[in-house]
Amino acid sequence: MNRKMTQMLQPSFQLYFVCLILFAAASAFFSMYLAAAEAVVVVLLGLYYRENSRRRRREIAKYIENVTGNMDVATKDTMVNSPLPMVIFRPESDDIIWTNDRFLHLAGEKEHLFDAKLSSVIPDFDTRWLMEGKNECPTEVTFGPRRFLVYGHLVRASGREGGFLATTYWVDVTEFCQVRDQFRGSRPVMAVLLLDNYEDLMKNQTENQRSTIYAEVNARLDAWVAGTGGMLRRMERDRYLLLFEEQYLSRFVDQKFDILDTIHQVVNSNGLAATLSIGIGKDGGSFQELMQYANLSIEMALSRGGDQAVIRNKFTFEFYGGHSTETEKRTKVKSRVMANALSALVSDSSKLFIMGHKMPDMDATGAAVGVCAIARKKGVPAYIIREGGTNPSKPILDKLDQLPEYRGNFLSAQEALVAADSRSLVVVVDTNRPEQVQAQELLESCNRVAVIDHHRRAATYIEGAALNYHEPYASSASELVTELLQYIADPTDLMRAEAEALLAGIVLDTKNFTMRTGGRTFEAAAFLRRSGADTGEVKRLFQNDLSGTIAKYDIIQNAKLYRDHIAIAVVDHTVGRVTAAQAADELLNIVGISTSFVLFPDGEQIIISGRSMGDTNVQVILEQLGGGGNAAAAGGQGQRHPVQGPEEVDGGGSAGSQHLGGAGHAGAELGGILTLELHGGQTNGIGRRDPDGGGAADHQTADGVGHLPIIGVVLPDLLHGKLGLIKQCKGISLPANGIHYNGLLFFIQ
Repeated sequence: MNRKMTQMLQPSFQLYFVCLILFAAASAFFSMYLAAAEAVVVVLLGLYYRENSRRRRREIAKYIENVTGNMDVATKDTMVNSPLPMVIFRPESDDIIWTNDRFLHLAGEKEHLFDAKLSSVIPDFDTRWLMEGKNECPTEVTFGPRRFLVYGHLVRASGREGGFLATTYWVDVTEFCQVRDQFRGSRPVMAVLLLDNYEDLMKNQTENQRSTIYAEVNARLDAWVAGTGGMLRRMERDRYLLLFEEQYLSRFVDQKFDILDTIHQVVNSNGLAATLSIGIGKDGGSFQELMQYANLSIEMALSRGGDQAVIRNKFTFEFYGGHSTETEKRTKVKSRVMANALSALVSDSSKLFIMGHKMPDMDATGAAVGVCAIARKKGVPAYIIREGGTNPSKPILDKLDQLPEYRGNFLSAQEALVAADSRSLVVVVDTNRPEQVQAQELLESCNRVAVIDHHRRAATYIEGAALNYHEPYASSASELVTELLQYIADPTDLMRAEAEALLAGIVLDTKNFTMRTGGRTFEAAAFLRRSGADTGEVKRLFQNDLSGTIAKYDIIQNAKLYRDHIAIAVVDHTVGRVTAAQAADELLNIVGISTSFVLFPDGEQIIISGRSMGDTNVQVILEQLGGGGNAAAAGGQGQRHPVQGPEEVDGGGSAGSQHLGGAGHAGAELGGILTLELHGGQTNGIGRRDPDGGGAADHQTADGVGHLPIIGVVLPDLLHGKLGLIKQCKGISLPANGIHYNGLLFFIQ
């Protein structure tokens, strides 16, 4: 456009000559001499113009030639004598084409690296960023003792081979990285340490015995902190404050917070071992913010059962430990306080919307029904969110539907969202994670929320609740709601069907009063029995039809044993979730089996039900897959992905977007089972990024077990995606029963 404009503005000499010739011809009518003179002048001007144009073109051509030559010389000289190391290579084949002397010096070579592979010179250098169109390597590259930022670009190569050539420039940032790492390592970290069972530990102990316990605890804490230069101070009788530099946090992590096991060595005269919870705050902008993170961490640790360490930064939590068995630590004082608070909240609300987790089970439904009874006692309309289709609690829901008191009390999520107002109260039962509730939009739209749950808290939980009755030591949410009912209503205020729903929830989560059962559990059951609950009717709620029973035992028949005490059943077709859960429970009735997993496809998802006798914490395992539950019963689900070959083992993406390869094809041909084992406690996470990798981390492994499988499945066109987030398998070895890599075992049954 600019070139055309310039040509338009420049004078046209040809037009000028034509005009002069025309004037000369017109002059001939007046004087031939004048016309001849004008013609001579025009010819002379034309000759001068032509010669001048030729001379100017020669000068311009010479100038361009000189500039081009100088640029070539300058370019070559710059590349050869550049102060930055440079290397040109083919990204497709990794072949080095050319390097300057500075790069040769870095590589320790004196001659050109002909026919060498860039990966052989710098094994850890990933060049995929160039093919993605980026001009800067996203990570620092370590080359010998130095660290570099690498910049580069791609150009299309000419010649027969074609393809692309990559030119990279290496900027030495070693000194900067050292200063940065030194700064990061010197940042303060604050930790709150809490003796979980202080009251039980000191109960019925003499003064000398208490002093001895204190001395032993303090001695072990001092030994653990020694060498960090940190400051450890006791704030209260059971609470300590620790301030240290961040560089020592990695040491605690590498040691897997062994202080948690060391504290167990402190035992009182009754044989009760001490347990410790640690809440750590880091990356805070001030000491006040660090203290806030530490308090959130210790609260999270206690809500997950205690005896563990939790690290909180600006974005997420990291979990370590959690080996002890949960014991009943609730007091009736708290129950009474929570009952009064809930009663006040309900009375001050225009209406209640009650919901549990997605696909609610008997416990979630029973707890919701109990809250509905509280609302009826207070004269406040209450509505239970009901999902479409079938769910595990369908028998009790169908039974309640027949009661006149519950006609119109079941709403869909959309109907509840329309009916909600500014004074509505949302009560969430049997879950504390916002992404797991039945109606997340309703939860987000209401500013008055109450949470009643017994599951161990995860990294994501419902924040800002007006009431949070969270007791991980309780057997079930139904037990918690029953305790609240005892302070709000009389046994006669509860309908028989409501009492049976609550009792069914307790029966389900305690496996018929065999697991996670305390004295408070039986007290709640006794209250429900006085309210009219019929144990025979409760048993009928769990009955299967003939086809369901056959399906359950088909699952059991196809179960495989792993390490002699873990049963894994893989189903290649959709089954009822209740059936799968019952099959997982039934597997525990087999002698020698302490842990069971049942996996089956459901549409585009894979559903996993995990059960345990208590030695294995299945909640921690399935939490890695985005699920949850408790130590004895948990569930998880994920998207189906096609099976890939061995080259597809890759952890470069976020959880849920990757797929697991490794022994993929072999497992698919066998229709087999793929298990993933965690060795020695902590690892860098499955389904999570490394702690410094910018993602959410969850490093806690199974409670009380040194070798514990995380379960996936390899069937034709069937693979759980969230297991794929592991680092690239370089240098793997192949034992007889699978693939072992970096402390992880891919096992094909």
